[in-house]
Amino acid sequence: MRRVVFNQKGGVGKSTITCNLAAISAHQGRRTLVVDLDPQGNSTQYLLGADSDNLEATLADFFDQTLNFRLNPRATNEFIVATPFEGLHVMPSHRQLEELQSKLESRYKIYKLRDALKEIADDYDCIFIDTPPALNFYTRSALIAADTCLIPFDCDEFSRRALYSLLENVQEIKSDHNRDLEVEGIVVNQFQPRASLPAKVVQELVAEGLPVLEPYLSASVKVKESHEQAKPMIHLDPKHKLSQEFVALHDTLARKYGA
Repeated sequence: MRRVVFNQKGGVGKSTITCNLAAISAHQGRRTLVVDLDPQGNSTQYLLGADSDNLEATLADFFDQTLNFRLNPRATNEFIVATPFEGLHVMPSHRQLEELQSKLESRYKIYKLRDALKEIADDYDCIFIDTPPALNFYTRSALIAADTCLIPFDCDEFSRRALYSLLENVQEIKSDHNRDLEVEGIVVNQFQPRASLPAKVVQELVAEGLPVLEPYLSASVKVKESHEQAKPMIHLDPKHKLSQEFVALHDTLARKYGA
């Protein structure tokens, strides 16, 4: 199962959701990989901490390799790094991804990620792909490579307006490049049940028949501590309310797709 976590809007919790669901997947015994396509590298830093500054190979090296013919190219698994958490690996990001983007687009390397993930399909039970906050080369590559798409949503009117455009963009990728792609669901993040506006917005999405997933993820300062310590919630504080919500959300997805 290959899942892409995507929203064109920044600050909606893509990396937090990606890493916490992946950490739970690995914690439950699944061989799990995170692919960090965001040049900001938040997922890479979250999972590797200080070690993210001293990497021998990153996704920038992987994509750079696709631009230059080599008789003996490095295999995909050479760009994968083990995290401190058993069963959890990452294909790390690098800021150089930003510089490579125009070259990759002009030379139509849009299917290279899909081919690479197929190469390692037998090595992992679950793959989670984190994306930049834009519909660019990397997000399109991820949507082409994925089976399903999770959409983080942070409960305001701007996010709601952006959501409809996002769904259209996913549908276009599905139509043109990846007919098996499905929107797995909308993940409500930073939810405050006592505030009237978030509840109203989410209820309206449900009434429209959009695939809003439960449980909703609560707003919590604990997640900032999780980022700072480079420990997903399941490892930092497994009994915390937000940790349990992530587990319940993960299990909902696992029941739906069996992975």
